[in-house]
Amino acid sequence: MASQTILQKLEILADAAKYDASCASSGTAPKNSLRGKGIGSTEGMGICHAYAPDGRCISLLKILLTNHCVFDCHYCVNRKSSNTRRARFTPQEVADLTLAFYRRNYIEGLFLSSGIVKSSNHTMEQIVEVARILREEHDFRGYIHLKTIPEADPELVHQAGLYADRVSINVELPTDAGLTRLAPDKSAAQIEGAMRHVKRDIVEAKDAKKRFRHAPRFAPAGQSTQMIVGADAASDADIVGKASRLYDSFRLRRVYYSAFSPIPDASAVLPLKRPPLIREHRLYQSDWLMRFYGYQPGEVMQATGDDGNLPLDIDPKLAWALKFRDRFPVDVNRAGREQLLRVPGLGVKAVNRILASRRHRSLRLEDVGRLTVSLAKVRPFICAADWRPLTLTDRADLRALLAPRAEQFELFAA
Repeated sequence: MASQTILQKLEILADAAKYDASCASSGTAPKNSLRGKGIGSTEGMGICHAYAPDGRCISLLKILLTNHCVFDCHYCVNRKSSNTRRARFTPQEVADLTLAFYRRNYIEGLFLSSGIVKSSNHTMEQIVEVARILREEHDFRGYIHLKTIPEADPELVHQAGLYADRVSINVELPTDAGLTRLAPDKSAAQIEGAMRHVKRDIVEAKDAKKRFRHAPRFAPAGQSTQMIVGADAASDADIVGKASRLYDSFRLRRVYYSAFSPIPDASAVLPLKRPPLIREHRLYQSDWLMRFYGYQPGEVMQATGDDGNLPLDIDPKLAWALKFRDRFPVDVNRAGREQLLRVPGLGVKAVNRILASRRHRSLRLEDVGRLTVSLAKVRPFICAADWRPLTLTDRADLRALLAPRAEQFELFAA
């Protein structure tokens, strides 16, 4: 086979990286983007958006070091038995690409993952070498996110954390049984053991930084993980429970969800269809409820149906409110922050505005309308100075009234 050019490798390995949900494709075209498949276009694969620890949205070059892999995970398009085009970068080529994109102001950092080539340790060494070249040889100050390999020597993962802003280790599937069935080369105990090592290193680095000004940093943006949704029989309740345990056990910054997508020459043990993308969206909403709205995992699970899955036609916050109508209406002039955050249609910013505004005067319904996005969604669940719902509307009728129209789901069509 003729040797591949850098751009040919980039086309293959940027496309292969799209299955990693730790960064979302931007889907936008900047004014200075090139026509067609130009290197500055964000419409193709290769450029993604992520968020820095201070909340800034940053653009990253998102690629694999290689899509060769010695593992044979059933759900992975890059598994060793898959009939797909293969390519492999050298660490120097990845570093050069990153610097070239960075100097042209296309990106602010790098997201690097990889298939397993030769061995886990060999691959991890190559990933670390990319970061070393950037940091030590070029004094690269941009953001670096490295996907680490749980089967690799912990010292190699530690080296990755010394160079990277964030590291991540994929748990892959929500249940141990699903992992054993679909990824026989991987071990849930080994994955969580690696995450535990990273957590320990992050804690120790933060402690050292408090005592020694020049102590080395270690993954200051923390660690994250990813779960595939819909490749096995795990319910949303299983996934929410797993995510909660991961947050508590390993102090993760994010759990990402990736809806299973059928792949060419798929294994017979996989589903024939992908789950609806709205399911992935509902899981992210449930994640937000636990992280920012004060919901306990058990409360989120109360929003699921008899099958353990979140409803697709309404968001989990509304589903919970409809099940617990006795908690409403909430008085916007008297209720505490925790109660206001339970009101469907009130986000964190809207609640902050309500709390600030009511210090100066009693809020009327029209005042609430100016402080939130959808008064129609909020109105059945609140009281204001001039408003109180006359009756507790029948739950089915209220659900039909507040559920989004069918055309609003077209974005999430399978």
